[in-house]
Amino acid sequence: MSEGKLLEVRKQIEELRKKIDEHNYRYYVLDSPLISDFEYDKLMQRLIKLEDKYPHFVTSSSPTQRVGAPPRKEFGTLTHTIPMLSLSNSFAAEDLISFDGRIKKMLGGKKIRYVVELKIDGLAVSLSYERGIFVRGATRGDGYRGEDITLNLKTVKAIPLHLLFKGELPPLLEVRGEVFMDKDNFKRLNLERERKGEVFFANPRNAAAGSVRQLDSRITAFRPLDIFVYGVGESSGITFSTHQEVLEYLKGVGLKTNPHTSLCEDIQEVISFCQEWAEKKEELPYEVDGIVVKVNSLTQQEKLGEVSRSPRWAIAFKFPAAQTTTKILDIVVQVGRTGALTPVAIMKKVRLAGSMVSRATLHNEDEIKKKDVRIGDTVVIQKAGEVIPEVVRVIKEKRDGKEREFVMPKVCPVCGADAFRPEGEKVYRCTGVTCPAQLKENIRHFASRNALDIEGLGPAIIDQLVDKKLVLSSADLYFLGAKGLLTLERMGEKLASNILESIEKSKGADLSRLIYGLGIRHVGEHLALVLSRYYKSMDRLKLAKYEELEAIPEVGPKIAGSICIFFKQKENLKVLERLKEAGMNLKGDLLRREAPLKGKQFVFTGALSSFTRSGAGEIVKKLGGRLTSTVSKNTDYLVVGEDPGSKYEKAKALGVKSLSEEEFKKLIG
Repeated sequence: MSEGKLLEVRKQIEELRKKIDEHNYRYYVLDSPLISDFEYDKLMQRLIKLEDKYPHFVTSSSPTQRVGAPPRKEFGTLTHTIPMLSLSNSFAAEDLISFDGRIKKMLGGKKIRYVVELKIDGLAVSLSYERGIFVRGATRGDGYRGEDITLNLKTVKAIPLHLLFKGELPPLLEVRGEVFMDKDNFKRLNLERERKGEVFFANPRNAAAGSVRQLDSRITAFRPLDIFVYGVGESSGITFSTHQEVLEYLKGVGLKTNPHTSLCEDIQEVISFCQEWAEKKEELPYEVDGIVVKVNSLTQQEKLGEVSRSPRWAIAFKFPAAQTTTKILDIVVQVGRTGALTPVAIMKKVRLAGSMVSRATLHNEDEIKKKDVRIGDTVVIQKAGEVIPEVVRVIKEKRDGKEREFVMPKVCPVCGADAFRPEGEKVYRCTGVTCPAQLKENIRHFASRNALDIEGLGPAIIDQLVDKKLVLSSADLYFLGAKGLLTLERMGEKLASNILESIEKSKGADLSRLIYGLGIRHVGEHLALVLSRYYKSMDRLKLAKYEELEAIPEVGPKIAGSICIFFKQKENLKVLERLKEAGMNLKGDLLRREAPLKGKQFVFTGALSSFTRSGAGEIVKKLGGRLTSTVSKNTDYLVVGEDPGSKYEKAKALGVKSLSEEEFKKLIG
């Protein structure tokens, strides 16, 4: 075929893509289609035929590339250069007034305007566009690392594969949003699953999360998923002064934002907005569980900063919990991985907040006495974001005299060891160090995705390992051989080999993951990361004094005491010695430990030649530095790559030190 003919074909293909992208935008984002489904399908078929005939013209951003790809063994991991933080919650107008008072005090009494948005009940994701082309997407994960679900997100038609920029394309734009499934599509999906004899999804959020995390993206492609984008993470070549500007920009480049947002002049307008939507949320075609309140000024956001895993400049207002009534059939006691004995109500199955429930937490003995909960009572239960509902109150008018009082056991229901209630606490705890219930939960936690991430080691296998006494502590996992694993039910050679390979791989995990995996009381993922940065090794951490720990900003008296108690237990020290014997990494990452950039704030602009932007950001964080997306007087360094954006001019105006890529490389050694 002549070169002229090929150019003509290429032009046809590009025009078809442009038309289809425009119709996708009008249909999925603006909800105002210009053509019928039949006409749209004809356009798509023409494009498919041309791309089949001329495959060398196929691009990753073509609308035909939304069908999904063959199954993958596992998801990779992507690092969030700017963390995807969670929000602190509020439940009443008084909480919002307190929030407003706190940040006004921090900002010296300055006027604060807020942007309020509906809190979509879905799965948080990040989408990265380079020069306007969608290149990768990830789940929120632990806020710092998420799963690479790029192929799955490409199948979601409301996510544009390239943005509708009218001017210059920014080198990088990472946006955050919420993938969800609306109520009608959720019902249709469950009806389809019923016809196929498949298990129902419990609620739209579970359906969305399950669909996005399919290893086979071809399945995701057939799930009716949608998205609302609500913010920007890492970016270059663009700057904003307010959150409202961010939302307008996102909408302008073809991303779908929620139409129900409002700019409020003060906290009273925020409260009115929350109260209005608490009453009419059921009118929406999708599930929402609250309102997100954000300080509008990005300069004020920068000054307010963050605490632990939450920004100080934003808060979630949660709608009043959904409630219903049911009957308590029995009360049983569960033993958690910390030895805590928790009473749980076994109830007559009832639908609550879109899912069927049959268990509710009763928290502790004091709570049961305070509410006077008895076996046989009719009770009001509620679900307010928790996985398991709670009993709110007893309907005493429905008692018939057959109800029985519950007595908290004085021995562990699993191992028979004495149960005691420490002074000043509300919870009974098992004293048995070899209690199977604690051991099983400890190992599940140790092997979980955000700890040592040992794949294939599910609850059923862990139960067998403990019951057969093949594993008496988490450290024993590293001394398992294929011979031991093959004695388990439903265990084949391939599965055993995969588990052993994953166990071996986990030996090189970061120190922070191991600290978290040990299950030290009150030490979550973020705090484990903080401790790994303060101490060079597990040996240093276990010798840390109470006063030394308490001096760390994120560690209070309660946490410091918990860490000290953990490392005083002989059984725990034996586990650490056994991990050392197995060849486990007990030292922090060298770059992270030295932390030469501790306290320094970095911003990147322009394209880097020796690093990816996320890779450079990860190095900054490992060296103790902090990454932000906007230049301010608090910025220590602006790293300048090729084609820098307006951040460069702003840095010069503020007197912020600029580094070339070579200077940055020298700084990080």
